[in-house]
This record gives sequence, C-alpha cells and structure tokens, in this order.
Amino acid sequence: MSSRKPAVRRHRTLWISDVHLGSEGCKARALVEFLRQNECENLYLVGDIFDGWKLRAKFYWPPDHSRVLHAVIAKARKGTKVHYIAGNHDDFLRQFVRKQLRLGRIRLANEAVHTTADGRRLLVIHGDVFDEVVSNMPLLAHASDLAYTLLMRADTAWQRWNGVAEPMPKLSAMVKTQVKSVTQYLSGVDEKMLHRCRNEGLNGVVTGHTHHAEVRYVRNGVTSFNCGDWVESCTALAEDFQGEIRILKWEPTKKPAPRRKAVAKPRKPAARSTRRRVAEPIKRVVARVRARRAKAKTPE
Repeated sequence: MSSRKPAVRRHRTLWISDVHLGSEGCKARALVEFLRQNECENLYLVGDIFDGWKLRAKFYWPPDHSRVLHAVIAKARKGTKVHYIAGNHDDFLRQFVRKQLRLGRIRLANEAVHTTADGRRLLVIHGDVFDEVVSNMPLLAHASDLAYTLLMRADTAWQRWNGVAEPMPKLSAMVKTQVKSVTQYLSGVDEKMLHRCRNEGLNGVVTGHTHHAEVRYVRNGVTSFNCGDWVESCTALAEDFQGEIRILKWEPTKKPAPRRKAVAKPRKPAARSTRRRVAEPIKRVVARVRARRAKAKTPE
C-alpha cells in the first residue's frame, strides 16, 4: 500500500526568521519539511537565517542546512518572490545591500514594505535596530548569545538525562523570552515602531529577533507581528488571500520506527515428569540384560 503525501497548504505570504543555519540548535529538518508542504506567492526571510557569529567561531554545516537553501531556491525558481532581510547574526550580508548586489532571484535588503491583500502596509525588518543592546553594546549582545547557547545545551542535556519527551517548554526559551521582553521595554521598542509607522503611513511592523512569535496590537492602529524562530519554537507567520495574518506552529512529523521481524525462538524440550525420568534408565538396563541373555542362548 503506497503512502499518501501530505496536502500542500497555499498562502499569499509567509514570513520566517531566526533559522540560525550554521548553529547546532537549528531545526533545519523541520524547516525543510515546512517549506515543502507550504507554498506561497511571497516569502520573507526576516533575518538571522545564517548564524555568522557561530560560523566565525566554529564551522558547523550538516546536510540538512544545505537542504534549507535548496528548498528556498526551488521556491524562487517556481515563481515565489523571495525577500531576504538581513539581521544582526547575518549582518555580513548588509555590505551586499549597500553595493546593491543580488543573490540570484532572491531580493536582498535591510528592510521592506509589504502590502497585504486587504491593503495594509507593513514594515518588514529584523528588529535588531530597535534593540539598544545590539545597537550600542555589541559585546554584551555576544555575551548574552553565548549564555543562551550554553543554557540551551544544558537544558537539552537535562531533558535527555531525565528521559523527558519532546515537545515541552524549555528553560532556555523561557529565559530568552523574559530577557528580550525586558530589553524591549527598556529600549522603548513600541515607541520606535509607532514613530516609524506614523511618519511613513504604515499599519504595522513584522520582525523577528526575539524568537517569540506573536501578533500584538500596540495602539493607534499599529500592530506588531513577530515570526518566532526555528531553534526552539518552529513558528512562522502566514497571510491568507483575504489578508489575515496568523501564527503557524509547525509540528514535524515523526516517522514510525521500522518494525523488527519476529525471530522464531527455538522451542524448549518439554519438561519430563519425574516418573519418566526414573523409568527410562531402568528400561534401558532391562533391554541390555535381555539382549545379553538372548546372545548367550544362541548356539554357536
């Protein structure tokens, strides 16, 4: 019996951020599965698709990370408009933006404006420009990223040691969310968003950076959208053909474990009763005695 392929979902727009290709925490296999089962007219890669910070320290690139790039390029070849918005972990791409270089059919930019099906204009930007720590204290930003990585490794090791089944909330994700929330509040992120939207006639902002997916109304007709990440939550934003935007939480399909062929166990000989164990040697002795007597009576 042939297995059916899962139905492909169609969207007007998809937003994905914080994939962190080149890092050990990247859920590349889940993202490849997501991209193959979700088609769209517009695809926005909202920063930190590559983790240049990790790649500079130690090169890490398993095959699944290349498959993510192949899946994105395949969409661009089929007609999907792919926009790559550079972030702080892949800020090395911003030099290509300044020199107006293109990555094949992929449009590279620091920010973009997307018009939804219902006419709203949304600023698409990674979000690190609103973060005072990243903008003004790069050493502290690198230190916090290292601490997050160590906490994530410790969290994973603890879950494996205790045999905790996935998925479940991780301490590293909760700590990062709380720290980012405090940083955003102190940085006045909402005020900066409102200022941009008011000056440029925008209805909202789509960001990544915080690794926390959300659709949140700020005020004065401005809505904040966040894509989440593909390190902890495996989330994206999707716009349907009426202009509604919602969060997609992707649950990777688990392949069933291959069935092992049952090995026929050798049958154990039936246990003999006590009566038989005693009678059988006696019968053998009697048979030998009779054979000797018969042989003695036989004339030569």
